[in-house]
Amino acid sequence: MLLRFAFKSLIARKVSVGLTVFSICISVFVLLAIGHIKNETKSSFTNTVSGVDLIVGARTGQLNLLLYSVFRIGNATNNISWDTYQELANNRSVAWTIPISLGDSHRGYRVMGTDGNYFEHFSYSNKQPLGFQAGKPFEDTFDAVLGAEVAKTLGYKIGDIITLSHGLGSTSFSEHSNNPFTVVGIINPTGTPVDQTVHVPLAGIEAIHVGWQSGVNLSGFGANNALAQQAKDLTPKTITAFMVGLNSKIATFSFQRQVNQYSSEAMMAILPGVTLAELWRMMSIMENVLLAISILVLIAALVGMSTMMLATMRERKQEFSVLRAIGASPLFIVVLIQLEAILTTLMSIAVAILVLLLGIEFTQGMLSSRFGLFISSQIFTTDLMLALGAVVVSTILMGIFPAVSAYRTSKA
Repeated sequence: MLLRFAFKSLIARKVSVGLTVFSICISVFVLLAIGHIKNETKSSFTNTVSGVDLIVGARTGQLNLLLYSVFRIGNATNNISWDTYQELANNRSVAWTIPISLGDSHRGYRVMGTDGNYFEHFSYSNKQPLGFQAGKPFEDTFDAVLGAEVAKTLGYKIGDIITLSHGLGSTSFSEHSNNPFTVVGIINPTGTPVDQTVHVPLAGIEAIHVGWQSGVNLSGFGANNALAQQAKDLTPKTITAFMVGLNSKIATFSFQRQVNQYSSEAMMAILPGVTLAELWRMMSIMENVLLAISILVLIAALVGMSTMMLATMRERKQEFSVLRAIGASPLFIVVLIQLEAILTTLMSIAVAILVLLLGIEFTQGMLSSRFGLFISSQIFTTDLMLALGAVVVSTILMGIFPAVSAYRTSKA
């Protein structure tokens, strides 16, 4: 009976209640979206690479090196010579290395040149190895292995022929069309930038750039794959960066110091976990500011709801008199007012959750392809339930003022 009374009362004031639901919906949406995106971003970044002790690249900022080498965000300031890479890779402290060569793309997706160590030693999340939903790792110069999202979005399958583009734009006028690659493998979905990457051998990267300078083909080489492979030794001159796995964790800081003090080239080695922690520290101030703003917006919306309900108390005096005449107690009316407030907030929460899910669905692809961020639509986490619980409790507290006013009105 209480629910029926509360619902019909809200329907009778549908315009003012609708505006209140809209304002609370916006504030709840902002609160939930900030919390969910923050958690998913941290999870996405943290799960991207696992088991890598150090990442080595040209001297730059630690965050920049981490972002371009692991998350495919941004660009390297310089490259590392192949001879330097070989010298460091053969260090007795090093168990394995994964070379990385970046700079090309395929229909807006990053292309990464690497070698077989990538499929053997690279892992994500809690040291989960890469697996294949179809095909196998590359073996020949012009083999390509696709991330799951690349294959799904572009509709590729094993045996398809693809061409790479010079540079990172989604549209390029410098196509390596004379040196096509054959898709030989598709990696299982990982929820990391691996899904958005085209993987090719380092020799393939070298082959397609035979005779190229500044993004322009200046020679007759590259007429076909065979000519490119015969043109010259396909050992790379430089690479963008490389990941390092050490024989012992004890050697981490000594090897890092050796890289940072390397005299022949300006390089640096970073610890992925430490650099991520630095990134979170930098972002924490902005996170707290956004959270504070969303809480203030929510409080303002709830105060508006309370004000709206208080403004209707005089108009509802006759309604309360009728309820009292048929036997309703003042407590019944207090509970009715609180129930109306809670129902208003629950409707706002339902709409906010629906809008959030639709927003995630429509922006998921864009966020993953442009920024390497994978925002899950699984929003019903413990943090979300706690946030919603806090919203409901705040509603009850704000509902005290109109409830007390209704109590006094019904007693008069």
